[in-house]
Amino acid sequence: MTAHESFDDRLDDDDYPAYTMGRAAAMLGTTQSFLRAIGEARLITPLRSAGGHRRYSRYQLRIAARARELVDQGTPVEAACRIVILEDQLAEAQRINAEYRHRE
Repeated sequence: MTAHESFDDRLDDDDYPAYTMGRAAAMLGTTQSFLRAIGEARLITPLRSAGGHRRYSRYQLRIAARARELVDQGTPVEAACRIVILEDQLAEAQRINAEYRHRE
């Protein structure tokens, strides 16, 4: 595998922290303080670069976008984060149940 192929693989990886805080905020149409708030609420935990800067993955941006939808509808940030966590847990449980049903 070449260095270029390895880079391409990382960009296709939903968990690769490819986005800076500024870029993530711009993509979501929100503020950096919103990203900090959902981090403090433990909805997402961005990875840190060698220089200590927050880096976000595509998966984390999808989670943040869902939280932002709820906040835009009037839900407090902490409640929105809890809702998104529960939605994610439910989706994972449904996926596991579907796998078990498929095996039978």
